[in-house]
Amino acid sequence: MRSQEESLPKPGLVLSLLPVLFLVVAVTATVFAFGDAATSGPSQVALILAGFVAAFVAVLSGVPWKRLESHVRHSIGFVGQAILILLLVGGLIGTWILAGIVPALIVLGLDLLGPRSFLAASCLVCALVSMATGSSWSTAGTLGLALIGVGHTIGISPGMSAGAVISGSYFGDKMSPFSETTNLASSIVGVDLFEHIRHMLYTTLPALAIALVLYVVLGFSSGVQGYDPARTRLVVEGIESRFYTGLPVLLPLPILFVLVWRRVPAIPALGIGILLGVIFAAIFQSEVVRDFAGQQGPAFFRPVRAGLQAAATGFTSNGEDATINTLLSRGGMAAMLPTIWLILSAMFFSGVLEGAGMLQTIALSVLRAARGPGNLIAATIGTAVFMNVTASEQYLSIVITGRMYRPAYESEGLAARNLSRALEDSGTLTSALVPWNTCGAFMSQTLGVATVTYLPFAFLNFLTPLISILYGYVGFTIPRSAGEQLHENGLT
Repeated sequence: MRSQEESLPKPGLVLSLLPVLFLVVAVTATVFAFGDAATSGPSQVALILAGFVAAFVAVLSGVPWKRLESHVRHSIGFVGQAILILLLVGGLIGTWILAGIVPALIVLGLDLLGPRSFLAASCLVCALVSMATGSSWSTAGTLGLALIGVGHTIGISPGMSAGAVISGSYFGDKMSPFSETTNLASSIVGVDLFEHIRHMLYTTLPALAIALVLYVVLGFSSGVQGYDPARTRLVVEGIESRFYTGLPVLLPLPILFVLVWRRVPAIPALGIGILLGVIFAAIFQSEVVRDFAGQQGPAFFRPVRAGLQAAATGFTSNGEDATINTLLSRGGMAAMLPTIWLILSAMFFSGVLEGAGMLQTIALSVLRAARGPGNLIAATIGTAVFMNVTASEQYLSIVITGRMYRPAYESEGLAARNLSRALEDSGTLTSALVPWNTCGAFMSQTLGVATVTYLPFAFLNFLTPLISILYGYVGFTIPRSAGEQLHENGLT
């Protein structure tokens, strides 16, 4: 006997695709009309309108509004932790600039990285750090932010810099046994964690190698011809004249990485990071704190005042050098509010689609057409990307797609690790390429670069799914399940 949920009506395939088509057209129009400013409001409105289109179609099809409303509330609740993390990352950036941590990283990067090697080196460094911590968000929000500033100073396009940071960060996140998505993909399919990671090497390492070659090529292209060593030196001197940038000021960075590596939950780890930022600002940046907090109140209270202000609204640099002001005027929880608005709008859209049964209708239609290993893997990756676009959350993409396709892989006699790899090759990596996905919104806001600007340069993120699909059709590294291998050998 079917449950009450299953017995409720669901729109057909054509009607289910209408809201998705409306969203694609509406978001494309906002990007065309507003450019980088699309996610500052127009894209949010487009997502909400698409949600109402989906609700209108669903109600006309007989789906009760109460059901849609319930799924919307559930979708919004699902991203509650991500929203809190976004706010804390905004506070972390503001306090770490105040403490001189980000300025010190920028100075260190300008001293060590040349314009030709910058993109490839940034990708590799972020890959190593992210692999050690298992967190692409932590890597991008700390080291990645500083690398964006370095790239800006030495004349590299922000889109290129952000693409290299994101490629490296997601390589490490995907290949780390500490990563939440890596553990989720392996567990949802029932594959040993390290077996899952070893199987991903076949698709992810070639993608990283190609990405590094492309970054080296870009490093020798016209994209970095604006490099001026004298100007770079002036920026370093300008930062050092205002901030103490010695190595002791960088101590909170390894502390945060150790916390993440030790599996301390993200929310308390980020809270500790903000507290360390305020403490180190009070110890090492007394002049900066005094200038930023103003002369009001007793002197001993200024670090607290400055820390609260930096965490809430970000750090503001008002020096004579416009480049330094651009590099260091950022952060704050308030700066994350447009991103949170975008995520909530996306959750409204995805909640309506799920409540109406439209996501299930579309996915099942795709599943019926997937026959053979190549088509099945291509359908898996396409569905995970579709979920990233519509459900707007990589965890939902991995969970829903994994549950949906697991029986199909079993019936095809394919080893489960093929499915877990396909989930990560698509669900994890393409999440940062969707502006309204939680990952895409986070990366865009944290790095200060629009998703459509860095997307063409996030080579690893879109090369890996393509390699995975290619392997599916040529049969390379597509193992059969043990039972199927026994059957083929005539042993069962």
